[in-house]
Amino acid sequence: MITAPLLEIAVLVLGMLILMIEAFAGKIDKRVLAFAAITGLAIVFLATFFVVPTPPSTNATGFWSFYTADRMAIFFKQFALLTTILVLIMMIDYAPVVRSFFPGAAPHTGLGEFVALPLFTCAGLMYLVSAIDFVFIFVALELVTVSFYVLVSFTRRNPATLEAGTKYLVLSALSTAFLVYGIAWIFGATGQTNLYRLTAAVANADSGAALLGMIFVLVALGFKIAAVPFQIWVPDVYQGAPTPVTAFLSVGSKAAGFVVLIRVLQPFMNLPQTERLIFVIALLTLIYGNLAALPQTNLKRLLAYSSIAHAGYLLIGVLCFDVRAITFYLVAYLLMTLLSFAVLIIVAQQTGEEISDFDGLAKRSPFLAFAMLIGMVSLAGVPFTAGFLGKFYIFYAAILQRQTALVVVGVITVGCGFYYYLKIVRAMYWQTADKTEKIPINGLSRVAISALMIATVWLGIYPQPIFDALKR
Repeated sequence: MITAPLLEIAVLVLGMLILMIEAFAGKIDKRVLAFAAITGLAIVFLATFFVVPTPPSTNATGFWSFYTADRMAIFFKQFALLTTILVLIMMIDYAPVVRSFFPGAAPHTGLGEFVALPLFTCAGLMYLVSAIDFVFIFVALELVTVSFYVLVSFTRRNPATLEAGTKYLVLSALSTAFLVYGIAWIFGATGQTNLYRLTAAVANADSGAALLGMIFVLVALGFKIAAVPFQIWVPDVYQGAPTPVTAFLSVGSKAAGFVVLIRVLQPFMNLPQTERLIFVIALLTLIYGNLAALPQTNLKRLLAYSSIAHAGYLLIGVLCFDVRAITFYLVAYLLMTLLSFAVLIIVAQQTGEEISDFDGLAKRSPFLAFAMLIGMVSLAGVPFTAGFLGKFYIFYAAILQRQTALVVVGVITVGCGFYYYLKIVRAMYWQTADKTEKIPINGLSRVAISALMIATVWLGIYPQPIFDALKR
């Protein structure tokens, strides 16, 4: 059998190999590196099914006191690998845009690094979902964040990208400072950084100092998951970053952030102040994300505010501490968000990123229009899609925990979502287009988009495979 730490090592080695080949094999077609990275990650993904989960122990020593290979950790390693594979497929489609920002350079300049960096991000995400010690959480988070610093500002000749990179760098550094300060307070109050030993330590420690530390950590994680009032960076960074990077930030970073949030909050959930704090953050995030999305005309910016809104629904699951509901929602979010971004990347190269640029898409490319339709109705929460069942499980968990106010606000904000998501559907099917030429799609992208559509509908009808995967 394979041990869990070998998975991250394999991804890191693959990333370094891609960088070395890119540096020393100057004449090679850089798209080959993307296909090599996808193949390598697919092999690691298959290897995850041969890893035997090991339950965490409070008596663990050495590396295993920092790292866990429980069922949730292995599931989200698979999640990170699958997300990265799909993002790399998007990067192949996005290669001409990257090339356009390196005028006069050789063909496919920059594509090697653009492909290698997500591998290091993926390794960081895999470490992050296994981290059970604040020190290891910090190290894994920095590996993810530093990779994203470069990816967000990769097409640096674009002023919007440069602005996005600067904002992400400054605000991410600030959130890291809050994280370290929070860890210092928690360690000072309890003498522990291990999350499993922290539960008993919090009960016997100064709860005020530990709670203050938890609030600082929550501020840092609130930045990663784009919760209000720590969401200020999201719209500009999502709009300015290269579109595949925006998709990666939206799905991979958010999912890992929620896994860490669940693990970190577990020792503090017995404190009544924790529940009240998450309740307020969830409420504000739901209201702000949905209302701010209503007037948007740029699709990437709309999806940025939509990402904030979905963080609000996920925070309801965190408040109810329903791991199954959160996991299913994150899987649904992966499918429908990556589906939307995959279509956006192809269409934006022909027309643009504004919602008006999607006018008449059904006539120019019925396949892409139908794919975007599936993505939008799932994000809105139409029955028989994964997005609907994701919201259903979250609201069901809230009803069981008697969180009536959050359910009422959640249902109202879902109504707001129907308005701004179906604006895109109206543009594609009811508006007339200025351009009439067909939009070309390569075979790999067509397969990936088809798989995402099928999975979105399939999980909306039969969600059991996700719950079985968590039990295995």
